[in-house]
Amino acid sequence: MLAATPKTFVLVHGASHGGWCWRTVAERLRGHGYCVTTPTLTGLGERAHLLDGVIDLDTHITDITNHIRFEELDDIVLVGHSYAGAVITGVANRMAGRIGRLIYLDAVLLKDGETVMSQAPKAVAEQRMQFAKEAGGLVMPVPPASAFGVTDPEQSAWLESKLTPHPINTYLTELRLDGTTGTDLPAAYIECTDPLYRGLDQSHKRARQTGWPLHQLATGHDAMMVAPRETADLLEAIAES
Repeated sequence: MLAATPKTFVLVHGASHGGWCWRTVAERLRGHGYCVTTPTLTGLGERAHLLDGVIDLDTHITDITNHIRFEELDDIVLVGHSYAGAVITGVANRMAGRIGRLIYLDAVLLKDGETVMSQAPKAVAEQRMQFAKEAGGLVMPVPPASAFGVTDPEQSAWLESKLTPHPINTYLTELRLDGTTGTDLPAAYIECTDPLYRGLDQSHKRARQTGWPLHQLATGHDAMMVAPRETADLLEAIAES
């Protein structure tokens, strides 16, 4: 059904991905009358040529705040997948007046002063740091598609052809929040359950403590890839609730 009063979705991808990963979800939401943008973070996707040692979490927060500002977007439904949970929290803190709702899609939840790496289980964090060291210390190498819950051979091959190494400093930067700005925005959390992405155990636990509406999708971590129709429909339902 077409949206009576169209909202604007800004869909922010997770680590090693790019705006391309939202293609099918975005098409479905646009077909229902919504405005949808899918920016790509610096150093990833079609912007992989910009990768350098300076890129950190603040860079990616600025990517999205500038995107919102220059595209003149308001009353946004801001969606962050996985690593981008940290990004949209920072964006909400900087420009709460432009955002109508936050949706965390199987995403990391950080508090002031925390890093993405600090919220990962110890074994996962150590493995990521070791992989980054072996890759020269600048990036975390691209994991296999199965790490994101994508198992279909054809879809896995397509996904792995698109994934790019992720700048390690984004995982090591402390999220700095100014007061409580943005923390009172309407928000919801979507947990992908089949299979559970173990690197988000702490964030899943934290999501249950927020008091936000908690939703579940019986998909792997890359819900926008393995279940785009169900993902789009749930985003729409949350936005209109």
